[in-house]
Amino acid sequence: MCNLKESCTSNGRPKSRLFMWNILKCTVRRTRKWVNDGSYFVVVKIMNSDSIIYVFIFVELCSASSGVNFTEKLTTFDQIPNKALDHLIVDDHHGVIYCFVPKVACTNWKRVMIVLSQNLKAPDGAPYLDPLDIPYKIIHNHTVHKTFNKLWRRFGHYSRPLMHHKLKNYTKFLFVRDPFVRLISAFRDKFVKPDDYFYSHYGSTMLQRYANISKPPDSAKEAFAAGIRLSFTHFIKYLLDPQTEEEKPFNEHWQQMYRLCHPCQIEYDFVGKLETLDDDTEHLLKILGLNNYIHFPPGYENRTAVDWEGEWFANISVADRRKLYNLYETDYKLFEYDKPETLLDE
Repeated sequence: MCNLKESCTSNGRPKSRLFMWNILKCTVRRTRKWVNDGSYFVVVKIMNSDSIIYVFIFVELCSASSGVNFTEKLTTFDQIPNKALDHLIVDDHHGVIYCFVPKVACTNWKRVMIVLSQNLKAPDGAPYLDPLDIPYKIIHNHTVHKTFNKLWRRFGHYSRPLMHHKLKNYTKFLFVRDPFVRLISAFRDKFVKPDDYFYSHYGSTMLQRYANISKPPDSAKEAFAAGIRLSFTHFIKYLLDPQTEEEKPFNEHWQQMYRLCHPCQIEYDFVGKLETLDDDTEHLLKILGLNNYIHFPPGYENRTAVDWEGEWFANISVADRRKLYNLYETDYKLFEYDKPETLLDE
């Protein structure tokens, strides 16, 4: 018998996300186990050829009585707008659904999903077989990927039963990241170097509101040439400003992860973390039976790390750090990231 008791704390919570035991005669199964505060975690057991059981535990705090309060947790799946399901990429060939989160290895996972779907052809007319062969410029092209939102566009009112069928029968996964580190990564990627799209849609507004520049240059290139740079402090002010979301939703690169992937409405089979990307990817590909078919691309060497937080937040007031934590607290708790006490208690 597989016994989880020794791997849980006194209140029934798992000590960590991933356990591995050499236990024989355990069946493959997924169960929910309720704990004292009304939350539950999903236990997925996978047995490979060496009779090793991988138990992945994803803590969910989505019940009405849980201590995490956010409006979306009581929403049903059918109440989620179709447009908000555009991050769910579907591969019908292998029965896989991937919810992509920007700044969490999504470029490489999108590459993998393109290879699996076999929908995109290489110049020689054959489907791509190696994720790294796929041109970067088309990886994030929304027309390339089959998403739940596209099911609605194609099937209209008939799409919801189809979505439910796929959610019930397909393997569903996503990858997450420390919320503050993800914000730093998003800022580095979109504002530290010239990016005309993000400058025109977001950067120029931030400069006007928080840098007291009434007429910012028309383009990112002109701004950089004039020595005008957006600071991380400006970016944080933008996120904390109530006016921001009153005007339009957060961009997907800094939108809360739970709002992109709806973990309270979708029972994911696997939730990996960028901090343990290599190990989690290896386990996931084994679960999918694709470890001998897919070679996951290597990650970036200059990846933003958690030990950068102190330097990046040095000019952010403690009061604003605490407000920012409140804004992303649900991500911290749902995806089991430690509260950044050092940043919040200075």
